[in-house]
Amino acid sequence: MEISQALEHSQPGLVDRVTTATKQHQLNQRSEQTYLHWISRFVLFHDLKDPALLESQDQQVFLDYLTSQMQVSRARLNQARQALAFLYAEVLDSQKAGGFVAA
Repeated sequence: MEISQALEHSQPGLVDRVTTATKQHQLNQRSEQTYLHWISRFVLFHDLKDPALLESQDQQVFLDYLTSQMQVSRARLNQARQALAFLYAEVLDSQKAGGFVAA
């Protein structure tokens, strides 16, 4: 399943909302692609559930999985954390971003 398909399946219009938000924050195309990548992996990890319905503990479970099972580097983990924080704070306009700001 492609990135856009996964995100659109979980919440129609989500790809456009992420793209619009990245442009509003003047992020470059690579940052946009990276955010879309990690957001889609998060959605796929949670069986295509609408991210607006997921809680902060769901974010932590995903980040823990990346660390323990996927053994991603600290840099990639920070990318994933930033992408989720961006999703919840800037795209979904939610307080669920919690403490997920890159260290």
